[in-house]
Amino acid sequence: MPSITLKDIPQAVHTALKQRARQHGRSLNKEALASLEAAVFPTKVDVDDLLQEIQRHRASLPGKLTDRLLRDATQVDRP
Repeated sequence: MPSITLKDIPQAVHTALKQRARQHGRSLNKEALASLEAAVFPTKVDVDDLLQEIQRHRASLPGKLTDRLLRDATQVDRP
């Protein structure tokens, strides 16, 4: 299997990667690989499915949440 060596990694990136590895219970190498895979092969989102899920969730909320109510709420205390 091919390998790569990374040099001059900023300290903040290294620290964050170590923290993520600890949180996920992985080695630093496995966490770096998981991060690279997520960047190279991002999860594709089906927009239609996501919209239907949002609409189902919105319909399950108590009360009536309308576009006008949302628009009015965002205008409160704004000129």
